[in-house]
Amino acid sequence: MSTYVFIESRDPFESADSRFVADTATALKQQGDSVTVFLVQNGVLGARARARGSHITALADAGIELLADDFSLRERGIARGELASGVKEATIGSLVDLIAREDAKAIWH
Repeated sequence: MSTYVFIESRDPFESADSRFVADTATALKQQGDSVTVFLVQNGVLGARARARGSHITALADAGIELLADDFSLRERGIARGELASGVKEATIGSLVDLIAREDAKAIWH
């Protein structure tokens, strides 16, 4: 079993390849790997509970850990109460801890 950390920085509504993270993370999780998706910058826009067409619900349903950068959320005016089910607010320090693990494989998108 491997540990994967996807760092999603792209707006899921403007980036044509935003499904890459959702599809790849889900496939890895189905293989039994540990998978976390850390949303930063415009990647947090899909984390809102009312975001139509976001892949966040499918990721949560697949059992993938979903973290959203608190600074990126504040910059975009997204409050903790607006986050979709399964998304947790986290600090950039949390991301550093995740990718600093010896067994972690980080993929920035």
